[in-house]
Amino acid sequence: MAFKILIAEDEEITLKHMTNALQKEGYVTVGAQNGLDAFRKIEEDHFDLLITDIKMPGMTGMELLEKIRERQADVEVIIITGFGSIGSVIEAMKKGAYDYVTKPFNLDELLLKVKKIREQRTIKKENIALKAYVGIDKKVSIIAKSSSMHHILGIIEGMKESDCNVLLTGETGVGKSLLAKIIHYTSRRQDMPFLSINCATLTEELLASELFGHEKGAFTGAIKTKQGLVEIADTGTLFLDEIAEMAPGLQAKLLKVIEEGEFYRVGGTKPIRVDVRFIAATNQNVRKVIAEGRFREDLYYRLNIMEIFIPPLRDRRDDIPPLCSYFLEKHLPSSRKKITGFTKDAMDVLMHYSYPGNVRELENIVERAIILEKTGLITPESLPQTIKMFQIETIEPDKIKTMEELNKDYAEKVIDMLGGNKSKAAEVLGISRTSLWRILKD
Repeated sequence: MAFKILIAEDEEITLKHMTNALQKEGYVTVGAQNGLDAFRKIEEDHFDLLITDIKMPGMTGMELLEKIRERQADVEVIIITGFGSIGSVIEAMKKGAYDYVTKPFNLDELLLKVKKIREQRTIKKENIALKAYVGIDKKVSIIAKSSSMHHILGIIEGMKESDCNVLLTGETGVGKSLLAKIIHYTSRRQDMPFLSINCATLTEELLASELFGHEKGAFTGAIKTKQGLVEIADTGTLFLDEIAEMAPGLQAKLLKVIEEGEFYRVGGTKPIRVDVRFIAATNQNVRKVIAEGRFREDLYYRLNIMEIFIPPLRDRRDDIPPLCSYFLEKHLPSSRKKITGFTKDAMDVLMHYSYPGNVRELENIVERAIILEKTGLITPESLPQTIKMFQIETIEPDKIKTMEELNKDYAEKVIDMLGGNKSKAAEVLGISRTSLWRILKD
């Protein structure tokens, strides 16, 4: 997003010189010859910086500063004042001005101050983004021994130079969020922010505020203006997990961002332009959700420029042994144990299990086994009893069941083992309560 500057200066020559100098540095600059005109422009558009003379007809720079602070708290302000007017400078700084220059001023000095503000705003924005994806290592990797995963990585490699939106589909826990990170960190946007949000975990009002931000006073508790993830992710990537859970009203707002590159904060009246790449994910049958009227077909086509289906772990069993080794290496240091691998019997159990919670559940199983294991190798005794029960059932020819039936039976066993606690069962399985509810409903 371009850095936008509004200059309020009643001296036409000074205004022209400042405008030309700032435009040569690549800033988007708008001029106003009095305070009232500047205030109207602020009402109509969003600016990153206001440079204003302190003395102007109609509305002074000080009055303009006060009104801006009431409406756009995130706009930085540089005051232009006459030499020796130190009292005015102190008053302006108390009211929220960032810096000042005195007339006659050196343009190079002004440009340095503007550059400093821009750099600090960039750092601030990056810090907000870091808080949103704390813990993410740019050196993400994926275990891909199976042919199906190699095919997916080939697709991602082929779209490195593309900025197209991507839709990731597949069951809960197959690794959609990890693939989203790989898509971002192998793209041209890899040095820009990568943010993510789960659309199923927030109410419509909270999700709207998180995505699009809000203006001060937009609702009870909105004590200051807040940037949303769409705004913070500008020039980068925003990952929308469980997109099919998004309310229809928010789907319409998201469609506008994708089609027009602009949005309004909650309670806002000025459009904010952004350049964001969207990666969305869902564990649902999108066609079915569209047919039920819960998801907009036009939004689906906007997100589905490239659709990638990630198969469940049971359909790519070649990935199980290397994943087990990876999770063992990942969680072993915190246990202070010396476990070197898995016994053949333990690996046989793991290879024949269906994993309704997919990769996420496998990680939980390995982490639990490390805690329980007392020897130098993971044995079947350290694996959950329900997994071994599952294996015995599935190898009997006269008890062949569908995958849906097996998943439901296993989920019910886990719930029963945990005393009927469905929230804990979902956590152990590595799936959301919504996904567990769907498994039990089938």
